[in-house]
Amino acid sequence: MRLLQQIKPLRSYLRAIRQDGKSIGYVPTMGSLHEGHLSLFRRARADCDTSVVSIFVNPRQFGPNEDYTAYPRDPHGDAQLASTAGVDAIFIPAADHIYPKGFQTRIEVETLSQLLEGVSRPGHFSGVATVVAKLLNIVQPDIAYFGQKDYQQALLIERMVTDLNIPIEVRIEPTVREADGLALSSRNAYLSQEEREAAAILYKSLQCVREKICDGVRDPHHLIQAMENRIKEEPLAKVDYITIADPKTLIPLKSSIHDTFLAALAVRIGSVRLLDNMLFSSQGESVIPGRNRHNQESDFRNE
Repeated sequence: MRLLQQIKPLRSYLRAIRQDGKSIGYVPTMGSLHEGHLSLFRRARADCDTSVVSIFVNPRQFGPNEDYTAYPRDPHGDAQLASTAGVDAIFIPAADHIYPKGFQTRIEVETLSQLLEGVSRPGHFSGVATVVAKLLNIVQPDIAYFGQKDYQQALLIERMVTDLNIPIEVRIEPTVREADGLALSSRNAYLSQEEREAAAILYKSLQCVREKICDGVRDPHHLIQAMENRIKEEPLAKVDYITIADPKTLIPLKSSIHDTFLAALAVRIGSVRLLDNMLFSSQGESVIPGRNRHNQESDFRNE
């Protein structure tokens, strides 16, 4: 596995790969890797000739009340984990390589950035969109991989790629979970043992949606109320938001459900804020995000 820290050597390495006619799969991360990340790495390795991972803790997606300096960093341990998944190259740039002196550009995906997480974290998604656009331009992969656990982020990146005619394919892969259903997340490391056990309530609330749909409930308000009631069973849990929404726009549904929908929530367990979501059919079946989402301009890569 190659470890690269500067843009020019990375581009030289990838240019040689493209000249050999090989495909490139790419997974951007902020490090603190876990099995959820490794599942994306293995998918990239299986789909493409070459897999590339970046680790960059992006200062521009942290709000004023979020501690950028406290975010866990273990580049050596992360590199070792990435190598176990067969990653070919790992890119770990310094902040001033991504945002050099005089950097002034910002990307805003308007509506999608203002809902759900955008309410609690204003400016967050502008930071995400800007850094991902930069990284995609640096790596220029054939396919970029994102996890469903951060569904809003993945959807926003997919929208940005389409709107800016970036010639790549975005693939959203299923959430990886613990045995009790808790979605894998770097934030889970902050939970005490008691809080960790309590955190399973997020998954239980999502399963409650399945139960209600199978019982014939189609009213979004009733589904949200059922989720809230389930979460209230856990004393350590405090709801930030719950939504039943259109999976393409994230706009909350108001009328009876007749198609695929997104159930999403943010819940605080103690001081740790956790996210989770699931896609459901109108019959209560879990829906896996499609793996064949092609940007309409993807055939123009070599022009």
